[in-house]
Amino acid sequence: MKAGSGAQGSPPCFLRFPRPVRVVSGGEAELQCVVLGEPPPIVVWEKGGQPLAASERLSFPVDGAEHGLLLSGALPTDAGVYVCRARNAAGEAYAAAAVTVLEPPAPEPEPPAAEHPLPPPGAGEGAPVFLTGPGSQWVLRGAEVVLTCQVGGLPEPTLYWEKDGMALDEVWDSSHFALVPGCVEGGRGVSLALRILAARLPDSGVYVCHARNPHGHAQAGALLQVHQPPEIPPADPEEAPPPVVEPLKCTPKTFWVNEGKHAKFRCYVMGKPEPEIEWHCEGRPLQPDRRRLMYRDRDGGFVLKVLYCQAKDRGLYVCAARNSAGQTLSAVQLHVKEPRLRFTRPLQDVEGREHGIAVLECKVPNSRIPTAWFREDQRLLPCHKYEQIEEGTVRRLIIHRLKADDDGVYLCEMRGRVRSVANVTVKGPILKRLPRKLDVLEGENAVLLVETRESGIEGRWSRDGEDLPVTCQSNSGHMHALVLPGVTREDAGEITFNVGNSRTTTLLRVKCVKHSPPGPPMLAEMFKGHKNTVLLTWKPPEPAPETPFIYRLERQEVGSDDWAQCFSIEKAGAVEVPGDCVPAEGDYRFRVCTVSEHGRSPHVMFQGSAHLVPNARLVAGLEDVQVYAGEDAVFSLDLSTIIQGTWFLNGQELASNAPEGQVEPGALRYRVEQKGLQHRLILQSVKHQDSGALVGFSCPGVQDSAALTIQESPVHILSPQDRVSVTFTTSERVVLTCELSRVDFPASWYKDGQEVMESESLVVKVDGHKHRLILPEAKVRDSGDFECRTEGVSAFFSVTVRDPPVHILEPREHVFVHAITSECVMLTCEVDQEDAAVCWYKDGQEVEESDFLVLESDGPHRRLVLPAAQPPDGGEFQCVAGDERAYFTVTITDVSSWIVYPSGKVYVAAVRLERVVLTCELCRPWAEVRWTKDGEEVAESPSLLLQKEDTVRRLVLPAVQLEDSGEYLCEIDDESASFTVTVTEPPVRILSPRDEVTLIAVSLECVVLQCELSRVDAPVRWYKDGLEVEESEVLVLESDGPRRCLVLPAAQPEDGGEFVCDAGDDSAFFTVTVTAPPERILHPAARTLDLHFQAPGRVELRCEVAPAGSQVRWYKDGLEVEASDTLQLGAEGPARTLILPHAQPEDAGEYVCETHDEAVTFNVSLAESPVQFLAPETAPSPLCVAPGDPVVLSCELSRASAPVLWSHNGRPVQESEGLELQAEGPRRLLCIRAADPAHTGLYTCQCGAAPGAPSLSFTLQVAEPPVRVVAPEAAQLRVRSTPGGDLELVVHLSGPGSPVRWYKDGERLANQGRVQLEQAGARQVLRVRGAQSRDSGEYLCDAPHDSRIFLVSVEEPPPVKLTSELTPLTVHEGDDATFRCEVSPADADVTWLRNGVTVTPGPQLEITQNGSNRILTLRDCQLQDSGTVTARAGTVATSARLHVREAELLFLRRLQDMRVDEGQDVCLEAQTGRVGAAGAVRWVRGGEPLPQDARLSTAQDGHIHRLFIHGVMLADQGTYGCESHHDRTLARLSVRPKQLRALRSLEDVTIIEGGSATFQLELSQEGVAGEWARGGVRLQPGPKCHIHAEGHSHHLVLSGLGLADSGCVSFTTDSLRCAARLTVREAPVTIVRGPQDLEVTEGNTATFECELSQALADVTWEKDGCTLTPSPRLRLQALGTRRLLQLRRCCPSDAGTYSCTVGTICAGPARLVVREREVAILSKLRLVRAREGDGATFECTVSEAETTGSWQLGGRPLKSGGRVRIRQEGKKHMLLLSELRAEDAGEVCFQAGPAQSAAQLEVEALPLQMCRRPPREKTVLLGRRAVLEVTVSRSGGHVCWLREGIELCPGDKYELRSHGPTHSLVIHDVQPEDEGTYCCQAGQDSAHTRLLVEGE
Repeated sequence: MKAGSGAQGSPPCFLRFPRPVRVVSGGEAELQCVVLGEPPPIVVWEKGGQPLAASERLSFPVDGAEHGLLLSGALPTDAGVYVCRARNAAGEAYAAAAVTVLEPPAPEPEPPAAEHPLPPPGAGEGAPVFLTGPGSQWVLRGAEVVLTCQVGGLPEPTLYWEKDGMALDEVWDSSHFALVPGCVEGGRGVSLALRILAARLPDSGVYVCHARNPHGHAQAGALLQVHQPPEIPPADPEEAPPPVVEPLKCTPKTFWVNEGKHAKFRCYVMGKPEPEIEWHCEGRPLQPDRRRLMYRDRDGGFVLKVLYCQAKDRGLYVCAARNSAGQTLSAVQLHVKEPRLRFTRPLQDVEGREHGIAVLECKVPNSRIPTAWFREDQRLLPCHKYEQIEEGTVRRLIIHRLKADDDGVYLCEMRGRVRSVANVTVKGPILKRLPRKLDVLEGENAVLLVETRESGIEGRWSRDGEDLPVTCQSNSGHMHALVLPGVTREDAGEITFNVGNSRTTTLLRVKCVKHSPPGPPMLAEMFKGHKNTVLLTWKPPEPAPETPFIYRLERQEVGSDDWAQCFSIEKAGAVEVPGDCVPAEGDYRFRVCTVSEHGRSPHVMFQGSAHLVPNARLVAGLEDVQVYAGEDAVFSLDLSTIIQGTWFLNGQELASNAPEGQVEPGALRYRVEQKGLQHRLILQSVKHQDSGALVGFSCPGVQDSAALTIQESPVHILSPQDRVSVTFTTSERVVLTCELSRVDFPASWYKDGQEVMESESLVVKVDGHKHRLILPEAKVRDSGDFECRTEGVSAFFSVTVRDPPVHILEPREHVFVHAITSECVMLTCEVDQEDAAVCWYKDGQEVEESDFLVLESDGPHRRLVLPAAQPPDGGEFQCVAGDERAYFTVTITDVSSWIVYPSGKVYVAAVRLERVVLTCELCRPWAEVRWTKDGEEVAESPSLLLQKEDTVRRLVLPAVQLEDSGEYLCEIDDESASFTVTVTEPPVRILSPRDEVTLIAVSLECVVLQCELSRVDAPVRWYKDGLEVEESEVLVLESDGPRRCLVLPAAQPEDGGEFVCDAGDDSAFFTVTVTAPPERILHPAARTLDLHFQAPGRVELRCEVAPAGSQVRWYKDGLEVEASDTLQLGAEGPARTLILPHAQPEDAGEYVCETHDEAVTFNVSLAESPVQFLAPETAPSPLCVAPGDPVVLSCELSRASAPVLWSHNGRPVQESEGLELQAEGPRRLLCIRAADPAHTGLYTCQCGAAPGAPSLSFTLQVAEPPVRVVAPEAAQLRVRSTPGGDLELVVHLSGPGSPVRWYKDGERLANQGRVQLEQAGARQVLRVRGAQSRDSGEYLCDAPHDSRIFLVSVEEPPPVKLTSELTPLTVHEGDDATFRCEVSPADADVTWLRNGVTVTPGPQLEITQNGSNRILTLRDCQLQDSGTVTARAGTVATSARLHVREAELLFLRRLQDMRVDEGQDVCLEAQTGRVGAAGAVRWVRGGEPLPQDARLSTAQDGHIHRLFIHGVMLADQGTYGCESHHDRTLARLSVRPKQLRALRSLEDVTIIEGGSATFQLELSQEGVAGEWARGGVRLQPGPKCHIHAEGHSHHLVLSGLGLADSGCVSFTTDSLRCAARLTVREAPVTIVRGPQDLEVTEGNTATFECELSQALADVTWEKDGCTLTPSPRLRLQALGTRRLLQLRRCCPSDAGTYSCTVGTICAGPARLVVREREVAILSKLRLVRAREGDGATFECTVSEAETTGSWQLGGRPLKSGGRVRIRQEGKKHMLLLSELRAEDAGEVCFQAGPAQSAAQLEVEALPLQMCRRPPREKTVLLGRRAVLEVTVSRSGGHVCWLREGIELCPGDKYELRSHGPTHSLVIHDVQPEDEGTYCCQAGQDSAHTRLLVEGE
């Protein structure tokens, strides 16, 4: 037996087990496994306990750690279990798999027709259907089991049974089971029963019944479980029960596992009959439960898996196997390693009822330790279902609404994967639920079991909400089973079992079995066909795939990397690929592969390439072009494929080999472009004389043309495009410029609609394109609207001329004048121009001179005089000069009495119980005043005092209360002074912490920030880095009385920062730093490595980091690298890799892998391999060429960049016009365009110039080619001649001038008599006049290098016969008609007749002869060519009828959609493929004939058909069509209404933030609908957006605008778009509320606060005029719009005036008063007596609540922590001492400032005792460490360790440890001499231990 993990040493370990194999007899079976071990193990395969040896049919392939068994030609005797045994010095391991050999299905014998007549097709035939499936059963061992199934189907199906996928005879002996066939009642089917005699435990499993007939296959399964019967006690009580297992005869293996991990034990047992397996732990039988799983894996092994191991799981585990032949055992000792950090209180198993709750609770050692909850391997997150509570160290999980699937194992996990485990049992109708998930291989059986509380109840099985078939379900008593035999991917899903309201669910996942892809095709060959085609052939793959497959053919253009699919076919053979299959002309390569449902085979290339050209069609043709003189004319057309073409201009071909050209010197220039399918011709800067030019385009299959028309260029304004508005001052020079598109074109200037005339004050100039209007010295009267007008277009200018502005010199600020009745008041204003006019205003109304108001002017001074001012004369006066104003506020007071102070409203802010004084100063001491509060007169009382002192009147509130807030008035006559009093609670103070707190934590640690306030109900706000925080799962805010806490349950590094607890008037500051664990590099251990690689090659650099999520950076030679195609960066788990797939020498260098904390350096060197010639291996054979032939010498190198030197006969080769040296990657080429004899010789290509460098030589020979016979092609030719006629034999040679000799029957012929020899160039003729019968024989024409033989027979011609006759033809008009007949003999004369008239060959008629075939071809057939065609040969003839059909009239150039303006003329044009007769086409609109309208006319010009519409109207819109009998083309005509213009365009608007913006637009037409948009987003009417249209005007008003609203505002209609810029400027920052005066006690915190109008603004704080900077006692803080200045621990030097400045605005000053603190002891300390181990409390009360005190014990300062707790509650200070010790006795002193108090602490000591003693005897292995440990009654107690009465001292041998009350003695490296008795003395108590040393 072996353990799943953690085994010590390096015994063999199977990483992959062999899988069971099922193979058809005669097939091939393969078993594979992967096994590792150190040293590498020896692997032996066994069957039936006997080792196997290699043979012809059996082999054992090995590939590294992968071992296999390959069985060929499987036989039924090869079936069985094969065992792979791996053994080395450290141990051995086993793995097994079953091989099943199936018999091939034999064809069913056909019954005699008389006995069993076959029913007609469709009469009840069909695939097998299960009428009754087998039912699952649960039986005891020894019982008889019968499984029955009934199946219907026609023909009658064949039935057979399997167990766990194996045939029954492979599993059992025939004596153990029986098969009983039968028939279904009524003859509707067959049945087959399986009877198992005396069931055994191994019989448990899944049984499947298969039914098969020619129409299909069906299967149904059932589960059989055999249980052990209950133990029966022995009849004799004295008889001892038999032992459960035999004692072990050898030491068991040891297996260690960490607590909380899984332990897996696997035992493989063989035997027959199949053995029964039992698992035991410490001698007790084990039963499966939630944490103990027992099952059998796919390899036949028996597995025990212990989940989430605990300390109680440790012990000896035994696998006991027995059968009738005997028994065997295998054991392993399980050790559970406990973690150092443990749960204080672990989880406990709980039970709960369904729909109730369950509570799991545990305790962790520290409240800050984070925990996580799991249900088995699934993490649980807090939700309504799973409520997770943390209270101090308590962790609680509450599971609500329990259901059956909540039953299981739950874990609470601390940091370090320390776990506490508990079982949750859910009591309900379902006792045993389904597993969470179930993984099954495709084709295996899936079994699901559910146990219910009640027996006999019906359950419901469903998958993904749909009920499952009843044949898959069965139940017996409490058990319910679902058996799915041979699962497929369709069976996967969520399986649910329902009983009433209870349900349990599992996820069934089906893993697909990997199949091998099909093999590649064989013998792929390419044959280049004729007429732009290529023939591809191949053979099917061997062996042929088992599943259906197809062939996929792909193509690739030479020079490209992309492959494209041509087509797919099902059968192999020959495929012809035409040129239309490729997108563009070029050379193409082809490849083919086999594709099936199991994948794709490797591609097979066809050798060579083929040149294919697609047939082009015209997609979009040329169109006539109209342009203006000087512009470019562009002609374009689109083709259906990429192909080269030729452009023509006026019939002259344009060169296309250059992108640009010129027709002739000084003539029109052009540019030719081709982009994909589009061809373009651009004629540059055309002129008037180019008008009427004809442009044509031609390519194979396409010809098209169009005309060029040049129009006169109209004039238009280049600038300005929009109206120009300018402003000038008087005497300035004004220049208005208008630039036209044409030079010296006339234009006129207008002012306010009237044409201007030139004068001295107005000059008009023309300079080329520019027209200028100049005003040398502008006057105010020159203001107006100017217009530069030319033909139909105008440029507009708005000119404003103003006088220079007047400026006010004095006063520059607001002047306040106070006077009394009848006093003279004079207001003076000084301007910078003496003649400047000013206006005076009073309270917004212009004043006029009178007896009571005089206006004076004295040079630059302007005065307003009130000779005898009266109270009504007071008010606000303004002196207005131009755009500037001076302000005066005049106050006239009656002499009677008035209020001198305050002059304005006074605001008083106070805290409760503070003294408030309101002061009012009068002009007369005797004046009486009246005080009111909120409109009611106040009465004097002890809480409100009224005081009078000279001219001062006071209202005093000695101890102000909250209800005293309100508005107070001091009234006298008609005047009053207002005081607004606001009373608030005293400010909230933070008692602790008083100083800034700095916290440092690590990731996932719990961080708590705590503040204690002076008031319980005071609210606080928490800020992080200046932003207010919000509560979430990762940040919790708590409030407990006066304490406020911010908790980070599991802090992360990004949670660090500055936190502020703001209590309004006081703040506490915390600096939190969360650090991540160090990022380390675990592998390689060395920090510098030298690595060597070959170039080119693959380089991989690898590091392993911890933690696994650490980020790394890679550097090369100091620069950080980035991922690319040549450099790949990878990260998988803890591994980090850098890969160079194709490293080159330049990639060598220093590579560094760097984490945040560590780095590793790789010094990479790359050595290049020497350059070699790759091919050929032998010297090339000599190359012989003819003069003029091209020659290419080629070789391939092992390195693409290697240089080479070419030489010819030892001399270096130089490039010239006829000789080129080329390099294509690793190939080197020498190309000779046209060889001549001088090129003959030895060519050598050498790698480099070094001696001995590799080289390759070529021998080239250039010689004249030999003369060959070109025609006839056949070497022998038969010639027949008639007696008396001339015999003529003709031979054509490959070249002229070569002599030939003629022979007859071996005798040479001479040119004499009837024999004539003629030579005309390469044509040689032998002519025999008056041929006779003796002239028959063999004639030979002998050339120097070739010859031809003619077998001549002179005889009477045989009778002429027609072996094949003519066939009637029907062709379309314009097509060719070919008539063909065959005559015998082949040289018989044939006469052709048409309609009885002999045919004469010509351009339209062509007569040809091919052997015995006679052919007549009629070109371009017309309708009149219809008739009878006759072929006459001698006395025989044959005739056939020719019928010519009218050709279809198709449209080559179709109608195009048009969009025109209203009132224009329109021409719709279409082109037909041929010239049709009049009326062959008709025009329609909307499918109807055109109406009778004088504006509509049609015309035909050859192939062109046109429709003219004059003066198009909106009603003419629609779809127009041109139709023939065979085709139709349609186009859409759209008419644009008359152009819409903007009479008044939008103007840019600039406003201040928060204001409103108005946009106005005026159009030339009324009732136009449009859309307003801002920033491209459509605006909708709303509270802040008002849209209004009236007549020609459109208005948009936007209100409440912010900075983000800046952007482009546009108005859009169908034909017009106007836009303007909206600019929203930021409102200036203002101070809403300034700082207030403060008075604090020394040592307290003072906080000044001001509030701004905006949150994003910087402020500056000053004290007594000096700028303040932050320090530990001084904090400057921004909280939203609030700005705080906080002074901590104020001292007298902090007193002074403070102010706040924003930009140029200053608020303040505010005064700070620091009162001296006086502290006194109100309640002194008292004497305390206590016993050792108890606690003591000291209390002291001081006079000040916010006083910091210090405590001392025996003169030593005390701090809170451990046994000391210091608390402060207001004025009370407390010291709490816990677990007192004797040495704690002494004087306790408390000091607060100068005040102090002291008292004595008396501690009564207790005797020291031992609570836990060491064992009396302890055995330790030799060389190990021994630890003796005791626990005493209290911490700090002294103990003494002795050995044999001698006291031990600390040293290398002995180590004395103390931790609280626990004391330990550690003895290192125990030796035999260390044996003896050790004693520990603690006070009067002692303990002894005997130490024994045992050798290993």
